[in-house]
Amino acid sequence: MLSSMADQGKELILQFAPFQSSVDEGFWHRLSSLKLNKLGIDESPIPITGFYAPCSHRQVSNHLTLLAESLPPESSEQSFTPAISRGNRNRCPVPGILYNTNTLEGFQALDKQSLLKAEAKKIWEDILSGEAEKDSSLLLRFLVVSFADLKNWSFHYWFAFPALILDPPTTVVDLKPAAQWFSVQEVESVTNACNEWRSMCSSTDVPFFLVSISSNSAVTVRHLAEFEACQRDGNKVLFGFYDPCHLPNNPGWPLRNFLWFIFRRWSLQKVQFFCYRENRGFADLELSLVGEASIPNSQELKDHQNMPNAVGWELNNRGKKAPRCISLAKTMDPTRLAIAAADLNLKLMRWRQLPSLNLNVLSSARCLLLGAGTLGCQVARMLMAWGVRKITLLDSGKVSMSNPLQQSLYTLDDCLNGGEFKAIAAVKSLRRIFPAVEAESVVMAIPMPGHPVLSQEENSVLEDCRHLNDLIDSHDAIFLLTDTRESRWLPTLFCANANKITITAALGFDSFLVMRHGAGPLGSSHETNEALNDLSAEIGTVSLTDNISGQRLGCYFCNDVVAPVDVNISKATGLAPIASSLAVELLVGILHHPSGISAKAEFANSNNSGDEQPLGILPHQIRGSLSQFSQMTLVGHASTSCTACCSTVVAEYRKRGLDFILEAINHPTYLEDLTGLTELMKSAGSFELDWDNETGDDDDEFAEI
Repeated sequence: MLSSMADQGKELILQFAPFQSSVDEGFWHRLSSLKLNKLGIDESPIPITGFYAPCSHRQVSNHLTLLAESLPPESSEQSFTPAISRGNRNRCPVPGILYNTNTLEGFQALDKQSLLKAEAKKIWEDILSGEAEKDSSLLLRFLVVSFADLKNWSFHYWFAFPALILDPPTTVVDLKPAAQWFSVQEVESVTNACNEWRSMCSSTDVPFFLVSISSNSAVTVRHLAEFEACQRDGNKVLFGFYDPCHLPNNPGWPLRNFLWFIFRRWSLQKVQFFCYRENRGFADLELSLVGEASIPNSQELKDHQNMPNAVGWELNNRGKKAPRCISLAKTMDPTRLAIAAADLNLKLMRWRQLPSLNLNVLSSARCLLLGAGTLGCQVARMLMAWGVRKITLLDSGKVSMSNPLQQSLYTLDDCLNGGEFKAIAAVKSLRRIFPAVEAESVVMAIPMPGHPVLSQEENSVLEDCRHLNDLIDSHDAIFLLTDTRESRWLPTLFCANANKITITAALGFDSFLVMRHGAGPLGSSHETNEALNDLSAEIGTVSLTDNISGQRLGCYFCNDVVAPVDVNISKATGLAPIASSLAVELLVGILHHPSGISAKAEFANSNNSGDEQPLGILPHQIRGSLSQFSQMTLVGHASTSCTACCSTVVAEYRKRGLDFILEAINHPTYLEDLTGLTELMKSAGSFELDWDNETGDDDDEFAEI
């Protein structure tokens, strides 16, 4: 507010509303990155750019703001100055300097008065040299001192807006709203001229200007360099500036150095100034101010060659001349940033394309990956991309020299000294990729039928069976990603018994199979017990009658007429990413399908396409050929003689427990005998086929399957 001198009758001293600062979080992000990646311990001053705009609200002043782009780029190829685009009406660029220290003690020990004086000297030299007339933003130079504590993600900082002191001080003859100063005709002309000035890219961010009013009330807004031309035309001239202040009785801080510039440049004793303010992007002469300042007619000021004194350190939130401190630990921690970025990708997908996408179901789903090889590595990464955070990897192998080329979670370091266990190395890699993942490793071999065990090894094998069963019980979805058929048998049995979501991915030389197993034949063995978690409870209680066809979908072994034996599967490297992605897509589809694990097989362009879910169809099997670049969806219903998931096998397991498992492991034909496959193969071998050798010309007798 305006104040008077001690004695009444003297002119009022012109008082200015101080500049206020604002720092966007992005600035601290960029400063941290710049410090870590380029600056290191270098404490050299950093050129920065602040931004401000005219006041645009009757009750709120605009601030000088630092943004991420206020700092120079990190690339060493580019100059160490901020890359600022011009022509933004809401961002008038102002040059500044940043002094960032390496320690809090260094920050506190800075000679802040000397730094302020040095920056004020630049303003003074710009006035004397005429540079301020060419680039008026130089009158608004500012400085920031800071200490970036990157361990705790806290930042100490202090702004200074150097202002040259006029002594004796400037007095004000009159100060009122611009709408009351100008005539009615001039109000309209000034408004139009200012709006035009602000609409042009070449002038919209020029903070100081001239308002030239002719005798016929015609108004033009001009650059400072055109002052003499305005005087020659006999026009009335006001010195205008973008005023960030909203107060009705005080001009903003930019006027201080502007008055010094006017006095030194043109030796004017009386200055009419125009505090330009806006409302909703247009000139508001009710909010803007016009005043007349009187600069003392002092010969000493005219002859003043030494730099005048300066003030300008900003007060903190408590009104004290002291630095500020902000803690951004919650937003600056890399793990939190990674979580926020990953979640944002999925949220954008939901917001823009899939409103029904349930991110909570995905983030809470617990996935068990049996096999940490080519498929396991890819599936784990795809799961994280979909927002799955709880992943357990089980494998007994070690990383060999050939693995890193095909298995994306491993590097050469994992192969050294005999090789790290794959499960352990994979979990370490997942945590490096995404620190928020809740990944666990299990180093264990899966007991397999066709691999008899010695009597002294039985207890160890049975303990592995118990451990595997417990793991399957405690997870919501199980991926069978091992290299051999027989290693998938025991998990398939346990999953069928517990009614768990089970997805198999298998690779041939140039082909792949991805499929989801159907629900268990007898329901969950834990139906009478308390559910392990909400998701498992929801999956386990889905009624099998939801399947319209009334038939369960088959498992990986349902189309086999032999028990699993010791067979290795060769694979082509290019198939793994394709099969892995499809396997994860199947899981996401199951989790979002109303029928869950019991969802029937769906086909593209089928009769029930009207029931298609937002994520698309939910097939049973996807088989692809790399050599043919082809892919097809198939369905296979559960076999009553399946060696892994039929009711006979599951019932026998529930009856005999681990004794059943041990007998299946040690006796290769036991499962075939139990399920009737032995009799079936004998019957098939006794058939005699009578071939019809007659040929005909009617092609309609043949049908392509």
